[in-house]
Amino acid sequence: MSHDQSGARITTCPNCGRRNRVPAVAAGRPQCGNCHAALPWIVDAGDDDFATVAEQATVPVLVDVWAPWCGPCRMVSPVLEQLATEKAGDLKLVKVNADLAPVVSRRFDVQAIPTLIVLNAGQPVARQVGAAPASALRPWLDNALAKVGDRQT
Repeated sequence: MSHDQSGARITTCPNCGRRNRVPAVAAGRPQCGNCHAALPWIVDAGDDDFATVAEQATVPVLVDVWAPWCGPCRMVSPVLEQLATEKAGDLKLVKVNADLAPVVSRRFDVQAIPTLIVLNAGQPVARQVGAAPASALRPWLDNALAKVGDRQT
């Protein structure tokens, strides 16, 4: 995945392989311009744009508070991107560099990284501190998203 000059990520459609520009903020959910399949929504946010990118999202948000020097963060990142791909259309992955976003880190009382937080309408519904394998993160995320679904009915 790469970024263009507007800050949007260039994402390859898992369905047809077409490259698409996916903005950090949008109404609705990103879809492939070619086959219209749901695209993984993976974006970066910091103190200045977290409210717009994460709290005002139209889908549940998985916040990944990480740092580039953190080995466990680097191990968990591909797992999170895989989960975001599996849950394309139902989830937005927002990556927050703790070193560059101290306000976000304080707001969520982040004391260790990686810290994962699932938000629904800007409110935390689940939290996971520390690295975990996909076999643990997938059911944790499924459970968190089930809680979100229960709140929306």
